[in-house]
Amino acid sequence: MLSKKCQYALHALVYLAKQDNTNVSTIQGIAEKKNIPKKFLEIILAELKQAGVLASRKGKMGGYYLRRNPGEISVLEIIRLVDGAVAMLPCVSLNFYQSCGRCEDEATCSINKLFSKVRDETLKVLSSNSLADLVKLSEDKKPIIPVNPLGAINNQ
Repeated sequence: MLSKKCQYALHALVYLAKQDNTNVSTIQGIAEKKNIPKKFLEIILAELKQAGVLASRKGKMGGYYLRRNPGEISVLEIIRLVDGAVAMLPCVSLNFYQSCGRCEDEATCSINKLFSKVRDETLKVLSSNSLADLVKLSEDKKPIIPVNPLGAINNQ
């Protein structure tokens, strides 16, 4: 599950991706528009700036803007920057591997095998979608069809 910090980061970045890069957005403006606590947003944006995703301009007309084209910033990159591991289990993580210490042999562990597949599919989706894709999705007015946890379409 994404942390609240990562969710806020994604919302702020989508907001910035929708802006004209000749203008900058203030922390206060983003916080108000996206309903994110200002102090928490300050920390998030500073980290994204340090990672090279954002740039800032100081002064009266200052604020933040994307350093790169939104199409060049993958959702996977942001999640890894903010939350670290993408995998649901540490024993299947590619970049943050840790043994779970519960199975005799990871190569034959059915849980490891299943969650490795989940990780691979998740990485495909997250790496093939960028901030520009999130902007396009946010502009799509088609309703989302809710799905219940068992996979059947919920017609309510």
